[in-house]
Amino acid sequence: MKKRITLLGGGSWGTALAKLLSENGHMVTVWLRDEEQCRELTTERENKKYLPGVIIPDNIVFTSQINESLKDAEYILIVTPTQKIRSVLKQINSEYKKNKIIINASKGIEMGTMCLVSDIVREETEDCIFADLTGPSIAKEVVAKMPTAITVACEDKKAASEIQDMFMSSYFRVYTNDDVVGAELGGALKNIIALGAGISDGIGYGDNAKAALMNRGIVEIARLGIAMGADVETFFGLSGIGDLMVTCMSKFSRNWNAGYLIGQGYSKEEAAKKVGMVVEGISTTYAAYELSKKLNVEMPIVNAMYDLLQNNADVKETVNKLMLRDKKEEKL
Repeated sequence: MKKRITLLGGGSWGTALAKLLSENGHMVTVWLRDEEQCRELTTERENKKYLPGVIIPDNIVFTSQINESLKDAEYILIVTPTQKIRSVLKQINSEYKKNKIIINASKGIEMGTMCLVSDIVREETEDCIFADLTGPSIAKEVVAKMPTAITVACEDKKAASEIQDMFMSSYFRVYTNDDVVGAELGGALKNIIALGAGISDGIGYGDNAKAALMNRGIVEIARLGIAMGADVETFFGLSGIGDLMVTCMSKFSRNWNAGYLIGQGYSKEEAAKKVGMVVEGISTTYAAYELSKKLNVEMPIVNAMYDLLQNNADVKETVNKLMLRDKKEEKL
């Protein structure tokens, strides 16, 4: 059955999901803040900035009027950078953000409040069902119709099943999960580890170092998740290890790329500018650092990343400190 879906955001991931949903037979509208970008996508049918060369189906509607875009929407799909989600939701008239199914496809934690996206949505909308769409998914591979598997996490099983049906295709497989907090944390925190993986590669460390970083990184993610009430098994699924692996290893990963540039000597500001897209791992590092202190969770890699980003600590000296910490047993 055709669904009316409005996407809030039209970057690479938003464009990829809009194309997928349209080709699955749904009625898709994309809201863009930038009027010039909106006109370009409408007339050129190509997102030249984020996905050059990819033809956008003619039946996808682009608009810069947010409330107009939501008039007939059955589902709202958030594909906006996490730090902008609250301000975007505040722009929506109350009648358009009540009794909706809201699907989040962004990954991060709000700085200052330390809120997950589910918290933001709960605070800024009324009587909505929240779902989190997350997992190992590179936009360029999805638009090329390469096999991809992700998770939709939702406490409402009926809504989860509807969303699963909406996205499923011959190349895009969707699993369901009811651990929303775990799925959100896995998707957000892996960006910190991916930044670290990029830095490790950028300064010339080998595969041993990256494997250790990824493995101990998922341990830290699980620790924080358990402290926040998540199911530890979630972190060993697509939204945990799966997403972590692709983001740490893919040359298409914006967080890996930003980290690689930092490892090569660029500042975090220079790296983010050069990548040309929002690097969620930078802001998430600050939020995760504050969360770990608040909840008294040991997260040495997050602490090290915070020191690198906030205090411009020397990379090799920071790694040396991590390696020479007190001896530990291999446990969560």
